[in-house]
Amino acid sequence: MCNPNLNSPSLTLARQSLRDSMLRAGWDDARIFDAELALAELIVNAWRHGRTASPVVLIAIDGLTLRVSVGDESHDLPEQRRSPALGELAECGRGLQLVEGLTQRWGADPQKRGKLVWFELDSAA
Repeated sequence: MCNPNLNSPSLTLARQSLRDSMLRAGWDDARIFDAELALAELIVNAWRHGRTASPVVLIAIDGLTLRVSVGDESHDLPEQRRSPALGELAECGRGLQLVEGLTQRWGADPQKRGKLVWFELDSAA
């Protein structure tokens, strides 16, 4: 099944924290929406692929750049699926393409315990 419970308190709280941080820093609604979608995708990936019930979410705004990191306990680094085998109607497999399209940069950093998957969004992109 591709759709985990998106009403999870951790997803709801993480999205609200992100929104509040971005509003306080003066970001526009379109950028906030993009960041919320990208964050939701990283959290869902951490649940599904990182097998982490409560991923760690870090939010930092440095000048005009937002950086959001989601940590999980898996050492497997994410890979984008660009295979035609996904098909146009596939319900799964396009999450990192979405993150790439919504943000300026994304990546993954191995950690001692698992990894951090992150994205950056510029306020004046």
